[in-house]
Amino acid sequence: MSAAADSTPAVADGGAPVKRRVVVTGLGAVTPLGVGAASLYERWAAGECGILDGAGACTEFEPSELLSVKEVRRLDRFSQLALVAAAEAIGDAGWESELPYDPFRAGCIVATGIGGIQTVQAQLDVQRERGADRMSPLGIPAQMPNAAAAAISMKYGVKGQAFSVASACSSAAHAIGCALRMIQYGDADAVVVGGSEATLTTFGFGSFNAMQALSPSGISRPFDARRDGFVMGEGAGVLVLEEASAAEARGATILGEVAGYGSTSDAYHLTAPEPSGEAATRAMELAMADAGIGPAEVDYINAHGTSTQLNDAAETAAIKRALGEERAHKIPVSSLKSATGHLLGAAGAAEAVATVKTLVTRIIPPTLGYEVPDPECDLDYVPGEARPLVLANGRPPTAISNSFAFGGHNVALVLRGPRQ
Repeated sequence: MSAAADSTPAVADGGAPVKRRVVVTGLGAVTPLGVGAASLYERWAAGECGILDGAGACTEFEPSELLSVKEVRRLDRFSQLALVAAAEAIGDAGWESELPYDPFRAGCIVATGIGGIQTVQAQLDVQRERGADRMSPLGIPAQMPNAAAAAISMKYGVKGQAFSVASACSSAAHAIGCALRMIQYGDADAVVVGGSEATLTTFGFGSFNAMQALSPSGISRPFDARRDGFVMGEGAGVLVLEEASAAEARGATILGEVAGYGSTSDAYHLTAPEPSGEAATRAMELAMADAGIGPAEVDYINAHGTSTQLNDAAETAAIKRALGEERAHKIPVSSLKSATGHLLGAAGAAEAVATVKTLVTRIIPPTLGYEVPDPECDLDYVPGEARPLVLANGRPPTAISNSFAFGGHNVALVLRGPRQ
């Protein structure tokens, strides 16, 4: 039976619509730390690193064990990762037996920075070696960036808005922001949302190496003085978001809340962040304003934290500007990329999944590899090992999750945990 939700937002005095609350009811992930959201969070919190030989590969992901023969044959790896993460999130939300909403009131947004690059590379090889007439008719459907969203919507009968978002490393965070707005303002009652990426190919490595963006040491150590570039990873993260009253009415377990979203552009450089962090600061300020909170209510920051010299310094500056120097130094900050590498267009979703888990367990995972302080990066980066998330006044824990990207795209999300 479909959950009933009033799709028309209430109207406040003055005529402006009142935003509906949006809660998280399902989480799913496939990352270099294993298959499953629990594996992602628990292994990170335990200090495990999924990076091997300079890459964060999903070595425990075997498509044939988790997907049908048809799905393995027809989908690029990025779509396969997304479909498995979505299956977990949908099962976690209790949707596996029946969609609890009018199908036209449920949406699906799956972001990617690059899309089906493995298919592109394979089909280019076919063209060169055997001729264009031997290329696969499945090539375009597999490589198109919206393929993951289409596959999920078809498998689960989601008939509302379904599309992809592409804004490089901010893609998945932008997707979550889009899903938030869709539900807040009545365009949907629920959205399956996330991001996926699978770029560990010779073409992918060659392209990023040509930019001198990848770490020559093959080590991801965000905010450490020795950081020398990012480590490329692959994976997917998916969340199920629902309008709060409808989720509660159907008896769903509420894992957390997407409370705020802010997005800006540096308008500065195609690959380098603006050094002062002005626009990134503004994204965090917008997200806090959207959530109706101030710096004193931020308990944790899941950083973009790429392990590049420029990003980590600019993000540190932006955090201090957005929250104030004194408050910023009191907030624990950690980077998932220290354990998985950089999942590019999927990063914001995997990090949102891990952040919600952090707020549920109230244990903050560490920034791995942080040993040598950098004077430009002087915040509390949770070095060494996980620690408790301490709250003073009994309110739900609140976090900011940052995503910044080539092109100057900045996204900040405010996430709340459940009350205990």
